[in-house]
Amino acid sequence: MTAVQQPATRPANPNFSSGPCAKRPGWSPAALADALVGRSHRSKPGKARINAVMDKNRALLGLPEDYRIGIVPASDTGAVEMALWSLLGERGVEMLAWESFGSGWVTDVVKQLKLTDVRTLKAEYGALPDLTQVDFDCDVVFTWNGTTSGVCVPNGDWIPADREGLTICDATSAAFAMDLPWDKLDVVTYSWQKVLGGEAQHGVLILSPRAVERLESYTPAWPMPKLFRMTKAGKLSEGIFKGETINTPSMLVVEDAMDALTWAETIGGREGLLARTRANLKAVEDWVARTDWVDFLATDPATRSSTSICLKVVADWFTALPADAQGKAAKRMVALLDEAGVAYDIGAYRDAPAGLRIWGGATVETADIEALLPWLDWAAATVQAELATA
Repeated sequence: MTAVQQPATRPANPNFSSGPCAKRPGWSPAALADALVGRSHRSKPGKARINAVMDKNRALLGLPEDYRIGIVPASDTGAVEMALWSLLGERGVEMLAWESFGSGWVTDVVKQLKLTDVRTLKAEYGALPDLTQVDFDCDVVFTWNGTTSGVCVPNGDWIPADREGLTICDATSAAFAMDLPWDKLDVVTYSWQKVLGGEAQHGVLILSPRAVERLESYTPAWPMPKLFRMTKAGKLSEGIFKGETINTPSMLVVEDAMDALTWAETIGGREGLLARTRANLKAVEDWVARTDWVDFLATDPATRSSTSICLKVVADWFTALPADAQGKAAKRMVALLDEAGVAYDIGAYRDAPAGLRIWGGATVETADIEALLPWLDWAAATVQAELATA
């Protein structure tokens, strides 16, 4: 078999993982030189550093002054679980799911919390549920951006201002990359490891005044693990949102977040972050438009994610394969790109349809996306040639 010619240009940074994501341009371990290692997070400088990094989070996100924001354990997952365990059960629940993580929250609510007044609105990979059918007299749980499907809600227009229930939004791959309408969102969670390219472990939890009111007026029927407790004697534990974390945070992670947020300020803040992310998606959109073997997993361009860019192979040579063979062919493409050192960790999520997933968040340079795309053509052509001679 004659080898397919490799492209001449390579991405300067081959890290396109959807989490943990690429570090900000120019990052090195020297960025952590001022970390308060060996110091208590409860010390005056430790607490001041935590509050400073959360102040930057608040400013860059454009949070209303009366919204609380704090660091919580166990990354975005921990933040979502805190919200589900602490807030749900007061009224019916609407669960929206169109990819793996949203489906996971459904499992937690139905099988772990064992709530019975629950309705699940579900869509297959590539689509959204019918958002016009959501009952906002209930609490509503949803992901803003489906990290494993590349499908996001287009805006917040579908959420009414006069809703009775709370909106609980897992926004981990949307925060800092997509416009979040804070007046439509009562609980928002994310982690620094996504759009900011930060390190893992810690989550961020944001509460609206309506969410705080629920916490102070409703006590769930189930035992509450210590890591999830946000109230004491019927009042919000304000310290959680003033630098007094529930458990010990890594001051290295806090310093890394500070570095990423400071970088974000230098590129224009929130608008700069959004612009870089949109430019990355635009580069892929232009390539897909002129490429016949690939398409977006998202069926509606209005719901196409600019961060977790999920692609499916639509070429006849691929779609004619049995499902298991399609999975093997997609994994072979991913392996070729990894072996060539041009793209790491870009396979579709394990529960998603066979394909590719490219992280397009703000820490990824558009020039690296553009350099990667011809390599995707090369990988697809190479696998096609291998199958033809097998």
